[in-house]
Amino acid sequence: MESAATPTHCPYCALQCGMNLTPLPQGGVEVTERADFPVNRGALCGKGRTAAQVLSPEVRLTVPLVREGGRLVEAGWPEALDRIAGRLGAVRERYGPDALGVFGGGGLTNEKAYALGKFARVVLGTSQIDYNGRFCMSSAAAAGTKAFGLDRGLPFPLEDVPRTGCVILVGSNLAETMPPSLRFFTELRENGGTLIVVDPRRTRTAEQADLHLAPRPGTDLALALGLLHLVVAEGRTDEEYIRERTTGWEEARAAAMAHWPEYVERITGVSVPELREAVRMFCEPEAAMVLTARGPEQQSKGTDTVGAWINLCLATGRAGRPLSGYGCLTGQGNGQGGREHGQKADQLPGYRKLDDPEARRHVAGVWGVDPDSLPGPGRSAYELLDALGTDVRALLLMGSNPVVSAPRAAHVEERLRSLDFLAVADVVLSETARLADVVLPVTQWAEETGTTTSLEGRVLLRRRAVAPPPGVRSDLYVLHELADRLGVEKGFPTDPEEVFGELRRASAGGPADYSGLTYGRLARENGVFWPCPEEPEGSPGAGGHPGTPRLFLDRFATDDGRARFVAVAHRESAEEPDAEYPLLLTTGRVVAQYQSGAQTRRVAELNAAAPGPFVELHPRLAARLGAADGDPVAVVSRRGRAVAPARITGAIRADTVFMPFHWPGEGRANTLTNPALDPTSRMPEFKSCAVRVEVLGPAE
Repeated sequence: MESAATPTHCPYCALQCGMNLTPLPQGGVEVTERADFPVNRGALCGKGRTAAQVLSPEVRLTVPLVREGGRLVEAGWPEALDRIAGRLGAVRERYGPDALGVFGGGGLTNEKAYALGKFARVVLGTSQIDYNGRFCMSSAAAAGTKAFGLDRGLPFPLEDVPRTGCVILVGSNLAETMPPSLRFFTELRENGGTLIVVDPRRTRTAEQADLHLAPRPGTDLALALGLLHLVVAEGRTDEEYIRERTTGWEEARAAAMAHWPEYVERITGVSVPELREAVRMFCEPEAAMVLTARGPEQQSKGTDTVGAWINLCLATGRAGRPLSGYGCLTGQGNGQGGREHGQKADQLPGYRKLDDPEARRHVAGVWGVDPDSLPGPGRSAYELLDALGTDVRALLLMGSNPVVSAPRAAHVEERLRSLDFLAVADVVLSETARLADVVLPVTQWAEETGTTTSLEGRVLLRRRAVAPPPGVRSDLYVLHELADRLGVEKGFPTDPEEVFGELRRASAGGPADYSGLTYGRLARENGVFWPCPEEPEGSPGAGGHPGTPRLFLDRFATDDGRARFVAVAHRESAEEPDAEYPLLLTTGRVVAQYQSGAQTRRVAELNAAAPGPFVELHPRLAARLGAADGDPVAVVSRRGRAVAPARITGAIRADTVFMPFHWPGEGRANTLTNPALDPTSRMPEFKSCAVRVEVLGPAE
């Protein structure tokens, strides 16, 4: 008898592609296409096709580990949990609750993210919680909230992209990071629309563009302001829209007019004719979109940079209208949901603010605690990691690998080593888990049921397809057992559907309202877009709120319903080149690996396609350095040194080098990156720092 296929979703990026999983009689799981899901329509990238290989006991954790005599050795679950609870309790008693830190991940389901935030605030009583999603889309979230009153990655479904007239894609190489999404942009061009790609590299995505703008890293803000200047100078603003649906235009226009084309050309390296052509392509169609990703966001001025691109949309009437708008291409699988339900240092479930008294009362009522008992906002992700071993003495970490993924990674690794106690729950023995005092083996995507929220704001049900290995438990089980050991016997169920029911109540009435959603509905409808409030009995919509695929068509989520221009001006990156460090480093991903590589580096097919790090050099730069293709080179910044083979290519600017960030060891790109933080989003400046390149000798 053949096993039935389970419809579910990929564990990797925020597309959350649909797939089917079928257990095989001889062991293992088969991944097959699922054509009914509208985002990928059956297409899967190499990571998705091979995702089930990480379920194998041969490559993952299957038993708890505890540190004895400097080594991690196998232990039973009671011993491991007792040790964690005992050490967390002892640190809290000696130093206070804020000496305990919690660090989460954008791959956790909504249920686990919700429970982790509740655990930190109710059980531990600490304000010190954040997650790696702070490194992903926090600048876009801050800018979107300022402008529109609400942050949702895309305020429209991806299916709208092929029907618009022009898309400006800023700092995204989606052909490699989200390959199944490229079809929407291919269809855009087939339908007569145009694609403009902004990227310092001529990536696989830029190769598909009608116009490729290659600015110097860290100058996307000046570029957006220069385009807005031309929109005003050429009389392409939508004055009626500005008057009826926005505020703050006069100040934003004045700021943009200080960025004339020739000035912007000097800053960015993008020529005035290219600037004018981009404005023409964007403004001539009836509808157009701007989509940003990590390029403009991972900067110390990322919030202002995204704000400038939003201003361009508002000035031309391209927001809150059909087939038009600004959107953020969220990266991590549940990066959107992870920040909606309490993992961020300043947020409560439903995207409520932790410092809002009414939000505290509502959530505390759901949790059955006194609102005054909830701690206030804590440190952001990098600031939390930087405080380890000093103010923060013990850390519980779930689903993240900051030893590879954090900026100034050698320093972060040192901080982790200095902790009094580190506990890690993960599916694999990551570089961070290797430093822990206790490591807990937890279930993966195919072994548990739970919800995620895609980059479209579509809440999805990921279904359990296979049983986990015998020694593996869920993160919800971990939190339940730790809460019990720390004196909180109720409020942390292990059933994800029960957790989701509480999440629905906690989110009700908030910006990210999930109260109208149930597991049954999500399964039937292939996901539902939030906000989706529960309709009162007897109301006209009592049959169920339909969800909200398209936001802002009638009004924006501000008090007066108007979008807000925010006046911004160009400023330099936190670290500019000089005589000692004359080049700029930018970082990114490759198609065969994902994030810190903790899972994808365990798949042979993916490692064969992308076996290790490299350094992209322009031919002119390589000639000046005396580097040949494949030569080992050292990239050196003020924070450290990384070594990898040179890859000579004309696809990068001559003043810029590129490294992917998926690998640990001597090729770790984040050894080099700058933790300078955006003042609003607290996003580190991954995308630009000053470096020099040293040739170490010919390749052997």
